[in-house]
Amino acid sequence: MLGSSEKSAGRLDYRWIIVIVGFIINLFLGAIYSYSIFRKPLERLWGITSTESGLPYTVFLAAFAFFMPLAGSFLERFGPRSTLILGSLLVATGWILSGYSTNIYVLTVLYGLLGGAGTGTVYSVPITTAAKWFPEKAGTAIGLTVLGFGLSPLITAPIITSLIELVGPLRTFLYIGIAILPILLAFSFLLRFPQQYAHKSDSSGSQNREAQIELDRSGMLRTRFFYALWLAYAIGCLSGFTAIGITAPFGIEIMHIDQTASSMAVSLFAIFNGLGRPLFGWLTDKLRPRAASMISFGMIASASSLLYFFSAGNLIVFYLGFAVLWLNLGGWLAIAPTSTKVFFGTKNYGKNYGIVITADGAGAILGPVISGWLRDSTGTYLSVLPLIASLALIGLLIVYVGFKQEKY
Repeated sequence: MLGSSEKSAGRLDYRWIIVIVGFIINLFLGAIYSYSIFRKPLERLWGITSTESGLPYTVFLAAFAFFMPLAGSFLERFGPRSTLILGSLLVATGWILSGYSTNIYVLTVLYGLLGGAGTGTVYSVPITTAAKWFPEKAGTAIGLTVLGFGLSPLITAPIITSLIELVGPLRTFLYIGIAILPILLAFSFLLRFPQQYAHKSDSSGSQNREAQIELDRSGMLRTRFFYALWLAYAIGCLSGFTAIGITAPFGIEIMHIDQTASSMAVSLFAIFNGLGRPLFGWLTDKLRPRAASMISFGMIASASSLLYFFSAGNLIVFYLGFAVLWLNLGGWLAIAPTSTKVFFGTKNYGKNYGIVITADGAGAILGPVISGWLRDSTGTYLSVLPLIASLALIGLLIVYVGFKQEKY
């Protein structure tokens, strides 16, 4: 009995090591959220438009999402360690080679496509591993794991700003890539799947019913929950990634703050992006996906409307509105993976979420492209905000209807 108790305690301890390691890995991966700091320097360096300067960011996020179905299959077959090593090499290579870019299109391929594919591969590892170790509290565990991704700009934004001032934007890509490679490789040896995915839940009722749901990809694609979740996730990510992509230039052009203050704002908003992940992960565990999703879309619609009507010359509204938008992007990056586990089970989680997260890629493609086009067409980033508000209301309707009468 004693040996069994010690083994159980050790298992519980190791579950939290998984969360801590995942948090640290994501802390380094999340430098993508500081990309808006690169945009103005790149525009000055190459004489390009705001639409063009957003291309690497758009492609990065798209590659990140659309590479995950492959990464999910690779992960289930070869395990966390091999997948993390492969992804780490791709990430670092993308950043390092970006330092030798000759124009925005070369940067888009190296940083956007190669770096994004590597980031998607690495990102899939901690969340899938955490979901398998915490089947009864997946939202909380996933939220804490991806907290690092959201908090990353708090650390990376000041570093990137300083490096750009010292060595320029291209050398900054190079140095970041060199720095993150050994760190990611070192942590690859600490992640592994549990020997068995299921264990007794600490409560009865809906959680016990959830444990009986184990759908593969084909089964998932036959449910209405998948399509409702995919559309809602796409809208949540489109809104969030659009907000993140325009934060720094919005501060400079609309609020008339300088580059340093704008970079500090990005660092501040990163806190909210990070906090949104465990907060909405916990809410999804407690209130279920439908209620958590409706709360999120209500907040997005309110914040974007507030910014559109009242942000000009009002720093309080600027900080409040963008804080809420960053919070809810973090929220959707916890709501969606948790809902995937709730609706479709844990056994095939890596493969299933690899499909669901393509919604993230759709939002990543459409959001920055549309926002850049609107800025170039209207001359102001304010024109982006009514679009975000309208889409949030559509998302609210999709969730209300599509998640209705959930069966766990």
